[in-house]
Amino acid sequence: MYPHLRGVVIERPNQVWSTDITYIRLAHGFIYLATIIDWYSRKVLSWRISNSMEATLCVDCLEGALRLHGKPEVFNSDQGSQLTSDAFTGVLQREGITISMDGRGRAFDNTCVERLWRSVEYEDVYLNGYATVGELRIGLTKCFTFYNGDRMHASLGNKTPDVAYASGIGGGALIVDRFPRKAEEVPVALRSTGTLSNENDGQTANSKPGQHRPASVEIKGSLN
Repeated sequence: MYPHLRGVVIERPNQVWSTDITYIRLAHGFIYLATIIDWYSRKVLSWRISNSMEATLCVDCLEGALRLHGKPEVFNSDQGSQLTSDAFTGVLQREGITISMDGRGRAFDNTCVERLWRSVEYEDVYLNGYATVGELRIGLTKCFTFYNGDRMHASLGNKTPDVAYASGIGGGALIVDRFPRKAEEVPVALRSTGTLSNENDGQTANSKPGQHRPASVEIKGSLN
């Protein structure tokens, strides 16, 4: 089992998947972006965009990843309302996937996704300043294709996520909890369970484009 994934060694593809949501500012409003990533290889397995943060955004992203890549042993997320909804957790239960959730307000285990957001923002979104949903969709398609298939990661032995995912060689991570829980804090137990445009088959209005929640986890070794 994976109690909050603290101290867990990630040693194979499809061992742990994770998801998160960020947002991107366009000329006339915001677009929300959800991704699912494989922790071993850093590969982006699925992504979706929407003008709302309803649960269907995450459900559609998850279903797309399952169709294309099978299923993970463990699925990790925070306790956002979209990710704790019956619609989302019901898909995980249907597939017999173990659910791991960080405690409320504590994003221990999402550094893989947070590092991905940083790459997307600073290497694509901020540089291109997308004005429309169409432009954003085209740009993100190119961005994720490059990230998976062409960008070599030092933490993957200078392999790309696609190669590390397909070969099962060169990836992995050690999840370390830098902020131990207080004695009175009740952990979220693992549960052993047994839309929108197809892009891979709540933030405040005065925040910067692409801003997201800060990560509170450390993964041993560079993730690039």
